[in-house]
Amino acid sequence: MDLASLAVRRVERCGSTNTVLLDEGKPGVLLIADEQTAGRGRRGRRWYTAPGADIAFSLSAQVAKPVGGLSLVAGVAAARALRALGVAQAALKWPNDLLIGGAKLGGILVETRGGLAVFGLGINCRRDAALETRLRRPIASLDQFIEPDRERVIARVARSLLDALETFNAEGLVPILREWERMDAHAGQRLRVRLAGGRVLTGLARGLDRDGGLRLETRAGVLAVHSGRILSARAA
Repeated sequence: MDLASLAVRRVERCGSTNTVLLDEGKPGVLLIADEQTAGRGRRGRRWYTAPGADIAFSLSAQVAKPVGGLSLVAGVAAARALRALGVAQAALKWPNDLLIGGAKLGGILVETRGGLAVFGLGINCRRDAALETRLRRPIASLDQFIEPDRERVIARVARSLLDALETFNAEGLVPILREWERMDAHAGQRLRVRLAGGRVLTGLARGLDRDGGLRLETRAGVLAVHSGRILSARAA
């Protein structure tokens, strides 16, 4: 699918590109912000965007049926595009993060209303040592691997997302899941996962189930987690 099918808009500053497109309720819009003042990730977590330096955009699309696996669709699309641009180490953390060597490169937030899905993506372009210090964890950025051309990266990721959505609408989630597993940053590792209710599970990562849930091999058997967060990962 071609980017010509999208209405592309750019704003210098806004609260959240996802919120803007959800409120408008129209599919086929790509909204790029040079700065977000209220960017957010999953469960309302704050997403930091350096003004004019990092990438923040949202794309609205009509989907055959809104499902939790849409964040996996977007993750596959983004990682596929970044690898094509030369970031060969780009990998995926369930359910919605882009990683390089264990450090977070970007995040994805998918929100739906009816048949409309809005895909928000944030990608670090340039290293920010002050932010690393504030968050107390390593952060990956594109400039560690390629010379980041924001326009080129946005265009490549958006086009890849349109292609992945075309596959999803035609064939469902299964072909996306297989590709996601090939780019899984934690395949075979021992994970600690906090469930939505607060309980923590420990087990070996065994890919995804047919609905996009994280399969964990635990002492009680193989369990599928559909809502939760990976707290830590180490070699098995």
